[in-house]
Amino acid sequence: MAGKNTYRKPKPKSSPKITKKASVFSYAKKLFYKIVFYFLIISVGSVVVFKFIPIPFTLTMMDQKLESLLDGDDSEIHYAWRSYNNVSREMHLAVIAAEDQLFPDHFGFDFKHMQIAYKNNLRGKKVRGASTISQQVAKNVFLWQSRSYIRKALEVYFTFLIEIIWGKQRILEVYVNVAEMGKNTFGAEAAAQKYFGISAKNLTREQAAKLAAVLPSPRKWSVTKPGPYVSRRVPKITRQMRALGGTAYIKDLRRF
Repeated sequence: MAGKNTYRKPKPKSSPKITKKASVFSYAKKLFYKIVFYFLIISVGSVVVFKFIPIPFTLTMMDQKLESLLDGDDSEIHYAWRSYNNVSREMHLAVIAAEDQLFPDHFGFDFKHMQIAYKNNLRGKKVRGASTISQQVAKNVFLWQSRSYIRKALEVYFTFLIEIIWGKQRILEVYVNVAEMGKNTFGAEAAAQKYFGISAKNLTREQAAKLAAVLPSPRKWSVTKPGPYVSRRVPKITRQMRALGGTAYIKDLRRF
């Protein structure tokens, strides 16, 4: 009806505290999305780049160099990258026989051994071999060595990435190049020159097995002065290399 006054209930005013909280939450959410976005871009980009170029260094190398400097020891890092075809196939086979015999078949994770490791950890025991070569490469190249749930989650993420983007041959090539094989010594080429005076391309089965035998604890065990454990481990590795069928076991890695 014309001229009739209508009453409208006034809108409640927002509390300044509520508005401020909403603003902070909105900013935090945007910041989180940005961090995730840039992390994905950088991580995927770095994996793609390192599919084609040699790994210049790892955090483990830097950590050892710093540790040696602080201790007043020789801090020179022995590291020489060699392509897949310039490393003896016996070396590639030896690390698979010693560390991850299902490497050609799994997609980065050995769930059977992970389950065994989990059960043994609950009982207060320790088990070797729960981490695959792929997981070790992901950790060695992109992450740090200390254990935490965050690092483990990132390890899973990078393991999936390198399995998808790199493939088996590249993963094995990187592992043989960056694996720690003695104090300040990384990769088959540096180790072969240091311990045997030859190139990694000329490593025999026995020599490759000796290098692979110290991989679980390269700062504790010695290639040139093996203790009882390493001495027993070397023939076990060579037997396993024969049982796998020799270097023919890895000849088709490129197709994976």
